[in-house]
Amino acid sequence: MLFHLLQSDMVEAVAGAPAQQEMSFSLLELAAKGGWLMIVLLILSILAVYIFGKKWWLLRQAGQIDKDFMKDIRDYIHDGKFKSARTLCAKYDTPVARMVETGLERNGKPLSDIQTAVENVGNVEVARLEKGLPYLAMIAGGAPMIGFLGTVIGMVQAFFNMSQAGNNIDITLLSSGIYTAMITTVGGLIVGILGYFGYNYLTSTVSNIVFKMESSTIELMDMLNGADKDEA
Repeated sequence: MLFHLLQSDMVEAVAGAPAQQEMSFSLLELAAKGGWLMIVLLILSILAVYIFGKKWWLLRQAGQIDKDFMKDIRDYIHDGKFKSARTLCAKYDTPVARMVETGLERNGKPLSDIQTAVENVGNVEVARLEKGLPYLAMIAGGAPMIGFLGTVIGMVQAFFNMSQAGNNIDITLLSSGIYTAMITTVGGLIVGILGYFGYNYLTSTVSNIVFKMESSTIELMDMLNGADKDEA
């Protein structure tokens, strides 16, 4: 009796194995169950990765500057070597270097005019650093909404299938609608979360660069003010 029970269990296990294998599918097939909205989310994810990578590289380059840069500028100004100071600025392709170079080029003019010119260059540099970030913020906020739209569409599809089935309601009639509802929600949240963290990381990096720009501007104005007093 025990032998027959074990034999029957083994037969059921062997028979159930193909069924389990048939139920397994890849992530690509799972995403395809989400419908055409998954294509939109895929496009948004590619754009988010492109924007983040491009801005990360730009900000990385903008934030790289020799720690002794301002010290060397101070030494040149103290020695009256303004041309050498401008040459040093030209070696660096950074916002700080361009702002300092602008101030040095206007040496001899009133300090208020120099400060205005430097601040104008700084505003342009900040705008360039922040360019593209609103698109990343839009993706971070819009992707979950598109996912929720897929949820609504999926539920509408599920209830429509139920209404068409009448009294012969089968769970298989609801599967496509439920897949669309759940998968698009997951996809939208994943894209939105990644975009949200990427946006905040880049915004924080921009803030650090702006802080360096402001501190360098103040330091430059003190140098030029001291140089004017020495000349007087």
